[in-house]
Amino acid sequence: MAHPHSYCFRPIKSAAHCNLLYPSSRQIPRRRIVLSSINKLNQDPNLQTKVGSLLDSIKWDDKGLAVAIAQNVDTGAVLMQGFANRDALLQTLSSRKATFWSRSRSTLWTKGETSMNFINICDVFLDCDRDSIIYLGKPDGPTCHTGSETCYYTSVCDVYKNEQMEGNKLALTSLYSLESTIYQRKDELPRSSNEKPSWTKRLLLDDKLLCSKIREEADELCRTLEENEEKGRTASEAADLVYHAMVLLANRGVKMEEVLQVLRLRFSQSGIEEKISRQSKGT
Repeated sequence: MAHPHSYCFRPIKSAAHCNLLYPSSRQIPRRRIVLSSINKLNQDPNLQTKVGSLLDSIKWDDKGLAVAIAQNVDTGAVLMQGFANRDALLQTLSSRKATFWSRSRSTLWTKGETSMNFINICDVFLDCDRDSIIYLGKPDGPTCHTGSETCYYTSVCDVYKNEQMEGNKLALTSLYSLESTIYQRKDELPRSSNEKPSWTKRLLLDDKLLCSKIREEADELCRTLEENEEKGRTASEAADLVYHAMVLLANRGVKMEEVLQVLRLRFSQSGIEEKISRQSKGT
């Protein structure tokens, strides 16, 4: 008898079967399966019924497909877009790896099964019309086959400024655009020794100045609460603190994504558990 960890689990097409998933004798190379999730589905009839009802509620198109968008759980970046059918979504739910349906090859494929850059699923969302899907997850590495962090790196608006689109501009939210600018200033430091440095460069070059500004901005933020200042003032002081803190992070080579990941992991456990976890890592 084969060891259970050698099985490749495939979703079946009907929730009416006794199990939502069954083992296949054919292995798929490099595909990693989270057995605990599969076992939970297999052992819980109520969960099987709920998952079956959820799959039935989706408005699959005439080919049995729906748009599936992968999004970074920490940065919010849209990583890629593909298509999923019933089996692909069920396999995503069970394996916790973003799985799609290849229209060109007419087969299931898990993102990362060749590159090992899996997208590890934290949650799955359906839109209000139930005809599109979001895979919310943490990528193991670059998502795009070009090596880019996401498949969305060409700004259409650049056509209004340049004759050709740049083709290397990531679709970033405000926070990550700021981080990108700070890192750009950091990269420019060796080449700008004879120039008058910008404020960001001054902070990057002077640890004492940077730390004093962070303490100053933190104090000013607290005073907006203590002195009951208007909300706009609080937002302004918080923005100053976030900016200076991000400069310190860049100085240390720590990305905002790492900070948000720590916060996400802390949300998933109690304060006592989180404190014990930190203490155990320090021993």
